[in-house]
Amino acid sequence: MFWKNVSIIITLIVNILPSLFQMCFFGQFTSPEKKLTCVYWRISAWIEDGCHVSETNSTHTVCSCEHLSTFALIMTVDQTLDSNPVVDVLNTIFVFIGLVFLTLAVMTFALCRRNPRVSNVSRLNLCVCLLLAQPLFLFTQSFLHLIRPNEVSCKVLAGILHFLFLCCFMWMSIEAVLLFLSVRKLKQVKPNDRAGLHWKLSLLIGYGIPLIIVGVSASVWPDGYGSHKCWLKTENGFVWSFLGPAYFILAGNTILFLTILITIHSTLKGAQSDVSKCKYTR
Repeated sequence: MFWKNVSIIITLIVNILPSLFQMCFFGQFTSPEKKLTCVYWRISAWIEDGCHVSETNSTHTVCSCEHLSTFALIMTVDQTLDSNPVVDVLNTIFVFIGLVFLTLAVMTFALCRRNPRVSNVSRLNLCVCLLLAQPLFLFTQSFLHLIRPNEVSCKVLAGILHFLFLCCFMWMSIEAVLLFLSVRKLKQVKPNDRAGLHWKLSLLIGYGIPLIIVGVSASVWPDGYGSHKCWLKTENGFVWSFLGPAYFILAGNTILFLTILITIHSTLKGAQSDVSKCKYTR
């Protein structure tokens, strides 16, 4: 639904305090869920630093700033379109189907361990992280209008989602490395060999590295969590605390995938050559 009526500011009262510069904007704001921001003009953009809303109601808003400049009061307008009921129903159905298959995958990897030489730790944890991240993300986006007013809840959910999605990418990377190690030893496979990392080391890498990234990100800029979508803010490049590791892992997995294809091709070619030599000897 669009907000159709945003009234124009008609009056401005200025009050100069010893260490604070206050402005009172008078006007009728008809939007029920408006978000007002006091800003000033710096070079080529409106900046919020040093200014904040100290008081607001339906008739006026008071901005307090620490300096003099060209000031303005900006109101964020919600331009969310009416949802399509057909799309909503299809989205619910497909999400439910996806969660069912993820649950079946978790049960399969957890219960079916007949081959002692094959480890399902990375696949199991990948499915568990996806099974936790997807419903939490959908829940957050579905009830965004209730969660967003509570800033602490919004930041906490953003941090948890940041951690879970990083874990998903990390477990995909571990699975790619394990597949590469298995393919590299195609010619040296022994019956008692167990290809891959120890499960304790896998857990340490799969959950430890994302935890370190989230901890460092939260320590450097705690306000980076809790955007208007309860996700990572784009200011100061904070969103790269997720995009950076994700792109790095995707690039590494692509390189490993190409290497695996080349290794399999060379191995099969060598096997065909050995078979041809055996036939020629006979």
